[in-house]
Amino acid sequence: QLQLVESGGGLVQAGGSLKVSCAASGYTLDNYVIGWFRQAPGKEREVVSCVLRSGGVENYADSVKGRFTISRDNVKNTVYLQMNSLKPEDTATYYCAADARYHCSREALGYAYWGPGTQVTVSS
Repeated sequence: QLQLVESGGGLVQAGGSLKVSCAASGYTLDNYVIGWFRQAPGKEREVVSCVLRSGGVENYADSVKGRFTISRDNVKNTVYLQMNSLKPEDTATYYCAADARYHCSREALGYAYWGPGTQVTVSS
């Protein structure tokens, strides 16, 4: 079974950068679309970005456009989310999710496999 583990979260000051990773085991990621979601306390989980099997990218959250970049390295079986110009409102638990579908989904239910999440905290 595909297993995902996020890493790279932490505490950063506003304006700083973090790169979170999603490492897969069990299967190779090149047969899956991968989404990054985030969930802040008291809020619903929201999709941030998604990368297709081909490497094409679909960005969903207007609030992160121009600041966050998703990428995948199928050789390393890892997907990344580079986050720049971080703001306090980016504070959340960040999750990666995978599915064998061919297109990205905005909905969490569209992904069968999830990592446990990594906490990102941005201080003002």
